[in-house]
Amino acid sequence: MEHRSALRMDLIKKYFPEITDDQAIQFAQLPDLYEEWNAKINVVSRKDIEQLPTRHVLHSLAIAKFVKFRSNASILDLGTGGGFPGIPLAILYPNVNFTLIDGTAKKILVVNEVANALGLKNVKAMQYRAEEWKGEKFDYVVTRAVAKVAKLYEWAIPLIKRNHVHASPNGIIALKGGNLEAEILELPKKSYTELIPIDFFDDPFFDEKSIVYVQG
Repeated sequence: MEHRSALRMDLIKKYFPEITDDQAIQFAQLPDLYEEWNAKINVVSRKDIEQLPTRHVLHSLAIAKFVKFRSNASILDLGTGGGFPGIPLAILYPNVNFTLIDGTAKKILVVNEVANALGLKNVKAMQYRAEEWKGEKFDYVVTRAVAKVAKLYEWAIPLIKRNHVHASPNGIIALKGGNLEAEILELPKKSYTELIPIDFFDDPFFDEKSIVYVQG
């Protein structure tokens, strides 16, 4: 019998009806891939693995409701963990270049194995801490539940390109939960910030979830 979390992947099509059949197949593979790898290397909370379609995949794709990445854009997923939000976004945007970094080697192993199993050619996953990165700069730095916003600002701003090609200027797009007002007040006074509630998905999981955008 097909895995029940795989059966729930049709919610991706509900909120992103433009996806192709090939993308739908890639999304549908995620629950089994992560369950298989999670049994070896714990990258997703055990209690959350059954909720992967909503709490990890759809949550990651909330970023696509805030900004539509242009072809050939370069995105850094900072502290990717098991590949969120980078892997779901890379499926949705096959013509965008994604670099996924994390300081833990075993997590990067899982990310590379999942990306290879899905046939994703637009993903590079490497073991790096943000403060160690000396490579290319990016249009956006995306994160999910990695650190306080001020710390993300410290790490990410040096990694962001100065030339803007999107409607929203280059910057940080962070998926966060809870009351974020105090965190945002810790940012430098000059920084431009938007707080966007994730109210475009019909699930109580998102009731206290937000996107924090900080212009680079």
